[in-house]
Amino acid sequence: MDIAVIGSPEFTLGFQLAGISTTYNPDDEEATVSVVRELLNTKGVGIVVIDSAILSSLPDRLKERITESVTPTVLGIGTEEDTTLRETIRKAIGVDLWK
Repeated sequence: MDIAVIGSPEFTLGFQLAGISTTYNPDDEEATVSVVRELLNTKGVGIVVIDSAILSSLPDRLKERITESVTPTVLGIGTEEDTTLRETIRKAIGVDLWK
């Protein structure tokens, strides 16, 4: 399973230096939505890391699909708080580990 990263060139650079080669730097919201949908339907991708600022700007319907997705697991990383991982774990095992 591959790891894919979505964000600005500055955001994805650190992941590229760590050896992750599947990175996306969409220019606008439409391109971002397209990339996210494509990755959600790609069988070889196990984890999608996305800048939390971009994740919060996605349409509500797509965010709901991301929250429900187990494979790939979508992780929002950045300065904004993201509860996607927390919700995924809670749904998978039935317990909120943060409480």
